[in-house]
Amino acid sequence: MSEPPRMAASVLPGKSPTGARLMVDPRWRAAHLLLAPHRLGFFLAMGVLTGAGVWWALVQLDRVSGLLSLPYALSPSLVHGVVMTFGFLPLFFSGFLFTAGPKWLAVAPPAARQVMAPLLLQGGGWLLWLTGAHLHGLTALAGLVLACTGLSWVTLMFWRLIRRSRAEDQLHARSVGVACVVGCVSLAGVALSLFLGLPALARAWVLTGLWGFVVVVYMVVAHRMIPFFTSSAMPLIDAWRPFWALWLMLAVAAGEVTAVWVEWQGPPQGLAGAWWMAVRGSLELAAGGVLLWLAVIWGLVQSLKNRLLAMLHIGFVWLGLALLLGGLSQWLGWAQGAPVLALGSLHALTMGCLASLMLAMVTRVSCGHSGRALVADGRVWALFWLLQAATLLRLGAAAQSPWAAWLLLAAAMLWAAVMLAWGGRLANWYGRPRTDGRSG
Repeated sequence: MSEPPRMAASVLPGKSPTGARLMVDPRWRAAHLLLAPHRLGFFLAMGVLTGAGVWWALVQLDRVSGLLSLPYALSPSLVHGVVMTFGFLPLFFSGFLFTAGPKWLAVAPPAARQVMAPLLLQGGGWLLWLTGAHLHGLTALAGLVLACTGLSWVTLMFWRLIRRSRAEDQLHARSVGVACVVGCVSLAGVALSLFLGLPALARAWVLTGLWGFVVVVYMVVAHRMIPFFTSSAMPLIDAWRPFWALWLMLAVAAGEVTAVWVEWQGPPQGLAGAWWMAVRGSLELAAGGVLLWLAVIWGLVQSLKNRLLAMLHIGFVWLGLALLLGGLSQWLGWAQGAPVLALGSLHALTMGCLASLMLAMVTRVSCGHSGRALVADGRVWALFWLLQAATLLRLGAAAQSPWAAWLLLAAAMLWAAVMLAWGGRLANWYGRPRTDGRSG
């Protein structure tokens, strides 16, 4: 019971009971990662994010040059899809949900030490996954088992918070809880599919996890937080968040999951395939248009005066653009008899929408919980626009031009550079005390 006061005395500035001024220890210490759940979760997420980014850039360099002669035990594209879907994002989710989630539910948050074991399981599991991808498939599978165990553990802890809550409005928290269950099932499905030697089925589970887990969590948080953040920074704009908008976004995610399983062995053929592409494309175009309209209603234009808000709103715009691109690819496929531009739509979603929102949301939470001003300074703003450039390069690579491999390499290298610069800066904050002397 004596440890917390001793740690607080080394962290907090101010005066001691005797009136002597206490000095803040500004050095980076691993112990500071346990001052709040988001510190450890975000720190591990940054490690997986930067590691996976550098790894993918090296894979692309080896593909175009052969300089590294990397061996592969698993398909690198599948390894990339799995770690980008289930790797760093659930670790960011954990940090956020055990910080904001208890406030939504009006319950006491867990201590950082309570979430340490499942978070470390996930971090260690993804290290094994990337290593095993080059050494041995069983090593990679062991990494997936560890990561799935950690994710399931975190999901159980979050549902315990929900069950303890007496808050009247639990819709957002319960929606996230259900999405986390989908994530656990999907990651287990990936592991089982690879064990059985069914890579196409594993890919279907990856896309199920992307839409049914990752996108749902993002959209639930966006529905709750973007209007709130906007109205807080710009009082003349009301925090308008109709529930039909949330149901629309959840319906879009459910529709995309359905499409994954309709097409997991290949798109339907013949007349049925033509009707499928026409109907799916029309629904995606309609949903994308509504979401772009919603982005404007939520204050897209007004947000451009505030960099941090602009990052959030531009990230949300990419969701509508991804659906429009997906719908256009289905219509072009209907006209040409085969799907086209699918990877462009996918990366408009993942790099354009999810990564932009990640950069904005994690920066905001990290600033607020480190005692810094809630602003995007020049460095973050520049990194955000470099991320947009990397997204456009990746969309260009999806067009299957003679330069596609080089565009993909440029996109991967720019992505890795952005995440190293951003992740390194914030990871430095997590291991240091708050600048305002408060706890957490």
